[in-house]
Amino acid sequence: MRILIANKFYYNRGGDCVASLALEKLLKEKGHNVAFFSMQHPLNYSSEWEKYFPSSIDFQTKKLSGKIVAAIRMFYSVEVKKKFIALLKDFKPDVVHLNNIHSQLSPLIGEIAHNNGIKVVWTLHDYKLICPNYTCLRKDQTCESCVFTRHTYNVLRNKCMKNSYLASLLAYGESLVWNKKRIIRNTDCFIAPSHFFADLMCKGGFSDTNIKVIPNFTNRNYPQVTIKDSYYCYVGRLSEEKGLRTLIKVAKKLPYKLVVIGSGPMKDEFSNTENIEFVGFKEWNEMVPILQKAKFIVVPSEWYEVFGLVSIEAQCLGTPVLGANIGGIPETINVPKSGLLFESRNEDDLKEKIVQMYQTSFDYQQISRDAQERFSADKYYEEIIKLYEQ
Repeated sequence: MRILIANKFYYNRGGDCVASLALEKLLKEKGHNVAFFSMQHPLNYSSEWEKYFPSSIDFQTKKLSGKIVAAIRMFYSVEVKKKFIALLKDFKPDVVHLNNIHSQLSPLIGEIAHNNGIKVVWTLHDYKLICPNYTCLRKDQTCESCVFTRHTYNVLRNKCMKNSYLASLLAYGESLVWNKKRIIRNTDCFIAPSHFFADLMCKGGFSDTNIKVIPNFTNRNYPQVTIKDSYYCYVGRLSEEKGLRTLIKVAKKLPYKLVVIGSGPMKDEFSNTENIEFVGFKEWNEMVPILQKAKFIVVPSEWYEVFGLVSIEAQCLGTPVLGANIGGIPETINVPKSGLLFESRNEDDLKEKIVQMYQTSFDYQQISRDAQERFSADKYYEEIIKLYEQ
């Protein structure tokens, strides 16, 4: 089968990129012909398909001309259209598998594929189709205004994009141009990584007959489970919605050591203390020995986490997870065998559960075996190939 994967970046920038690149690797290993469509970027990995990649745009640029070019790309791009059509003609895919495409590539490519009679499936990595600002967050609080009203003008009224009227106006305009009806018409099936996500999509006006729940997978080679140390870990972006501020408040009241791995907008707000160590961003190979030896990790998110890749990767290493009971996180944890849940934003409950995690005896070997089987590449492949062939 000939499969064309599309994602706005072609390097490990975030969870969507990790998943897209892993999918490419998996499909190639299974003997399929795979092409990739992405945007040019200096950090991209080398690709035989990069001549088809449209030019890079930067929404953070301070140049007015750059901002105008980026804004136009959200709605339509002659370059994207021309290069994507050229790739379709040369590669002749049976399936186009969309991932994170909004703004830099836009749903235009799904429409082009659909109009050419090609099957289009779309793995969702954020809430863009039901929330113009991607996150279902407003002023650091979960928000479902656009979901339940099914009207996206709320993003403009509440200035949900960066608290900016202009940015929110662009997001609102994008939601009108690439509206629900148009998106549904051009997509054969949406893939949601969690049942929570699928349910929220249905509340937002999408049909459950058009959504398939397929959890993310991991195809790394995991080392043997090792002896645990006495510290616990946080791994991820250092940002408000990830619940780091809440975790730090609680950690300061406890005698246990917390190791924080990651970088982000809050990195300068905190510094090392007697029992909290910030070690910065780590590549996977650097992260493995830290995660392996951790007593457990905490996923303290305060937004609707789509899935929680770090949760399954920790478990594959034999490390239990204490997760916030929000979004797709609970679906990654087999309570109480592989970890526990706490009420998101509840400092007292988090503190109590951290103590409980230290007092609980876990079968680390079993946690690793179960996670590697449950979230295996082979299991994912069985589901995705059925979807491609339907």
